[in-house]
Amino acid sequence: MIFKFGWFNKIAFIFLFQAVFLLFPVQLTVYSGEFENMSTEDFLAEIFRKPVKPSMFWLSPAAQREIASIVGHAPVQLRLRYWADGIKTVWILEENGKEEPITAGFVISGGRIQQARVLIYRESRGMEIHSPGFLKQYEGVGLAPDNRLDRKVDAISGATLSVSAMEKMSREALYLDRLNRNK
Repeated sequence: MIFKFGWFNKIAFIFLFQAVFLLFPVQLTVYSGEFENMSTEDFLAEIFRKPVKPSMFWLSPAAQREIASIVGHAPVQLRLRYWADGIKTVWILEENGKEEPITAGFVISGGRIQQARVLIYRESRGMEIHSPGFLKQYEGVGLAPDNRLDRKVDAISGATLSVSAMEKMSREALYLDRLNRNK
């Protein structure tokens, strides 16, 4: 026999449904849109065993043009902070993903990326770019003469713009490191 819902049964079902959820609230986890993996201070403390003071790098007009060609827009700042200990440099950069900025740290040694880390991820999708498996691809990557990465980095389905932002930032960090070493 098939149970039929009459108008009275429908109202009773709705009332019962609402009462259950009012009496027994269900906690729903809503993604806030921001993922903080690590603060800048904690990242620097992990890389440098003792405190290192920041240095400033001023972008020349030629460097501004080259960075614009790398990231697809004019640099937001003409003076960039970086940290160095004589062996490696750390660059903390920011680039837009699909809608929100992504903040990442890059450790460069000998013209190659030693480590890449997503510090703050604000997008609602594509969080896979902060996974160690994805970031490991950047280890040992250098900059080719045409300012492209000298090795291909695999994309992540559904995170194309976030991956693109990471690639732009890695190229920018390597370019800035090259300029800094050659000054």
